[in-house]
Amino acid sequence: MDANQISTLPAFADLTEEDQTRIAEAGDVVDVPAGVVLTAEGEFGYSFFIVEEGTAEVTERGEPVAELGAGDFFGEIGLLVTGRRTASVTATSPMRLFALFEQDFRRLCAECPAFERRVREAMAGRLRPR
Repeated sequence: MDANQISTLPAFADLTEEDQTRIAEAGDVVDVPAGVVLTAEGEFGYSFFIVEEGTAEVTERGEPVAELGAGDFFGEIGLLVTGRRTASVTATSPMRLFALFEQDFRRLCAECPAFERRVREAMAGRLRPR
């Protein structure tokens, strides 16, 4: 994913070009087939993902709670709050993901306060009781 693609994601569109470039340079693109469990509820969380293409289902205690698609991201709660995954995410179609591993994610949060703020804003909505 390059800075131009980062700029098209609603959550990160108004970040500075410099911040978008930092994000783009920090991660790796990963392609996965449908059916892959990307995160498993209860496991340790070591990565953050932005969906570039494809769809995924989010489940908690085996129950569907959300669908993810292009522009969505996940994995931040395990990195910033709990240390463990609070939900499972399973690819429901072939997917192209932009992955940030924990060290790169934490560095970006420190270097790009606007990035961290956007991630925390989304996380706050996800932590509300359902």
